[in-house]
Amino acid sequence: MTKSVHFGSNRSFGLSKAILVYSDGQELFATVHAPKDSPDSGPPYLDAGEALTVDFLKQLAKGLGRNVPREILPANVLVRTPDMLVWWTRSQHRTMFYSDSGDGRTLNGKVLPQPALVFKVCGSEVSVRALVENKRPRRDTRLMFAPYWNCDAGGRVCQGSMRAPAKLSLEAMKGWEKAFFESEFTHAAIGARLTAHPEGFLGMWRDLAGSDGVFPCEFLVNSDDTLQTFVHGRED
Repeated sequence: MTKSVHFGSNRSFGLSKAILVYSDGQELFATVHAPKDSPDSGPPYLDAGEALTVDFLKQLAKGLGRNVPREILPANVLVRTPDMLVWWTRSQHRTMFYSDSGDGRTLNGKVLPQPALVFKVCGSEVSVRALVENKRPRRDTRLMFAPYWNCDAGGRVCQGSMRAPAKLSLEAMKGWEKAFFESEFTHAAIGARLTAHPEGFLGMWRDLAGSDGVFPCEFLVNSDDTLQTFVHGRED
């Protein structure tokens, strides 16, 4: 039994193992079976099964590319799983870019103070929140709306033409940050109050243009997320 799959080049895959899952409606168990060729040239069949083991699941996860290498985690990493990476960055100055045709064009290319941030990359989706304090957040730390265009109320970033890293790895964290800040901020997302500044989003950033000071965190707006809810997502 074979299956042809296209991975940029033609490769032929043969059936190696089959997993059967049994349930009585409340509990589950699974068995692993090896395929056998029929002695009379009939269709292949499954041999007697063996109980599914943790070692087999580890091997399966590794084969599916779901293994996480053994790494020494940098101090700014908050969460690391096969499909998620969450980290925080200290308050700093960064160059920001805006579309020449939009309301933010007067801010294009200016170096501006930024709040401390929490980035979350899940698969190919990136989200961002802001921190009031310039220190590593705890699970119950309140997170604020990131004061940027292109971010919705959940913190998800509309990537547009962002040149995002192709993989999820510790080495890619700086690449994600660079991709976020070097892409053009083009529009405000509906449903997210980005700042408490009396003159709104553009007024806040215009006041900060050319500032050597720190970002004024009193203008951040509470997102009702903690680090824990941001990482795990909210239940509907």
